[in-house]
Amino acid sequence: MEIGQLSAFINPGYSASGLLVGILVGLTGVGGGSLMTPLLVFLFGFAPKTAIGTDLLFAAITKSSGVLVHHHKHRSVEWKIVGLLALGSLPSAIAVIYLLKYVFTKDEHITHIMTTTLGVTLILTAISIILRNYLAKRPHEVAVQRKTHHERFGRWQAPLTILTGVVLGTLVTLTSVGAGALGVIVLLFLYPRLATVRIVGTDLAHAIPLTAVGGFGHWLMGNVDFVLLGSLLIGSLPGIYAGSYFSAKIPEKYLRPLLATILLIVGTKFVL
Repeated sequence: MEIGQLSAFINPGYSASGLLVGILVGLTGVGGGSLMTPLLVFLFGFAPKTAIGTDLLFAAITKSSGVLVHHHKHRSVEWKIVGLLALGSLPSAIAVIYLLKYVFTKDEHITHIMTTTLGVTLILTAISIILRNYLAKRPHEVAVQRKTHHERFGRWQAPLTILTGVVLGTLVTLTSVGAGALGVIVLLFLYPRLATVRIVGTDLAHAIPLTAVGGFGHWLMGNVDFVLLGSLLIGSLPGIYAGSYFSAKIPEKYLRPLLATILLIVGTKFVL
């Protein structure tokens, strides 16, 4: 394939953005959607629905390799919890796609719904980044409860997990944000005695079918740019590897507050 033909499928600018986001994801562990979607909207001028639809398929592909590591190497996926989350998230994702396609048919309505929800979700993500370390460091409190990680809310545990799936399915399909940072923070609250690596692995495993269903729905609506998708993948995959490699050398206590501040500012801009 000649360079001219290759450039028709790959945009260096998009790949560079994918590389940057990949590095930040590797460094901080924060989901790419909260970083990628605002970047595509503000820097490259993509319509929110195209940025969101493309980013959902992008997330489904990039998260798959992470789940393989968590499942095969660390054995850190709680599949029962994944099933409960999916029981709520997948139907809600399909419902959102249906509403966007057949009920809210005007572009301006769809754009308003997506941008407002995106702004609120980014603000919640910023808050979750700040709270995550606090919730992850409470062993002395949870040990007193003398309950397994499935029993914190007794008979309400499963319904609350399904309800969490409903909320995540709605937010992720509307914004492409929330499957990572928000999912982890809620699971840390619902399952406080579950090891953090198992929380992350479980959240990651749930994010794949959710982002795949949401992304496929947006694809049917014509909201996926495949040149953009391919370019982002080419940049992000080495970026995630590089970020993960250097993550131990850069203090997280500086990165996370900075990232939270940026997301808070961007989220506020979307809402206003």
